[in-house]
Amino acid sequence: MLTWIFFDRLNGRKVSAMGACIGAVVGLVAITPAKRFCDYSSEYFLWFHCRYCFQQNAVLEKTQSIDDTLDVFACHGVGGIMGMILTAIFAQGENASLLHGGWGVFSHHMIALVLVAAFTFFGSMLLYKVTNVIIPLRVSEESEQIGLDLSQHDEQF
Repeated sequence: MLTWIFFDRLNGRKVSAMGACIGAVVGLVAITPAKRFCDYSSEYFLWFHCRYCFQQNAVLEKTQSIDDTLDVFACHGVGGIMGMILTAIFAQGENASLLHGGWGVFSHHMIALVLVAAFTFFGSMLLYKVTNVIIPLRVSEESEQIGLDLSQHDEQF
């Protein structure tokens, strides 16, 4: 959370409660796989690096048209991916990580990362297609013009 606030201020953005909460969640997501296997200095680097990667992530800048109000991909996607990669780099123990001369853990993590990403992508696409057949995911243009509060929820403010 403190790293997130630091980067917001460093980049001239206003510090917000939402940003602080997102920073806390990203830190927790990133550190979860590493907690048992890394020492404290590695954990701080991991938190700092996850925030930096999120800040500089070109993929997120290209996906600004995607409605991700709560930064779910940023928190769990980027935080989880970076946590997994950096755990394979910093894990303690003989030949346990790249820093300790072992490629085994790193290669297993990369294979798992690719398999999980593919499973998640194609599984989500399948679920979206099935859901779209049952209940259309996109509302009509007329409903958008009227407003979703009124057209979908029959509420007026």
